[in-house]
Amino acid sequence: MKTLFEKYKDFIMEVIHFGMVGVINTFLGWVIMALLYNLIHMNYWLSSGISYFIGSVFSYHANAKLTFKVEERDKWLPWRFALNIIVCYLVSFSVAKPLVTKLIELTGLSEGGGLSQALFENIAMIFGMGIFIVMNFFGQKLFVFRKSKSLRD
Repeated sequence: MKTLFEKYKDFIMEVIHFGMVGVINTFLGWVIMALLYNLIHMNYWLSSGISYFIGSVFSYHANAKLTFKVEERDKWLPWRFALNIIVCYLVSFSVAKPLVTKLIELTGLSEGGGLSQALFENIAMIFGMGIFIVMNFFGQKLFVFRKSKSLRD
């Protein structure tokens, strides 16, 4: 077990650091999203989009420094980060609504109309956040903050 840990120690530590940044980022994002959607009554896309933009600025700096320990930042780094966030956001939140619709249909909760649109969209936003977290980790690791081959050899 120790040998296995030593072999994957860097990856495990990246996941732990990404998780710590993610907990803060997710809490911040959910508070902003919930306030915008439930109190200010912005729609699904606008409330989630604004919260992800604000969270992404925090995430960019925290993950570059703490998680992936990027020392040299090339001029394309912010653009790769932005592209990763946009793709992860659009995919995860586009998939979340149909997925939650299907899950609600399978559980029978949609019968009788007991689920309000607001509750449905809040559930979809939570599912979207979960999908986003997984996609975003691998996008940042493999695309945004990737190590150049010369540093690995």
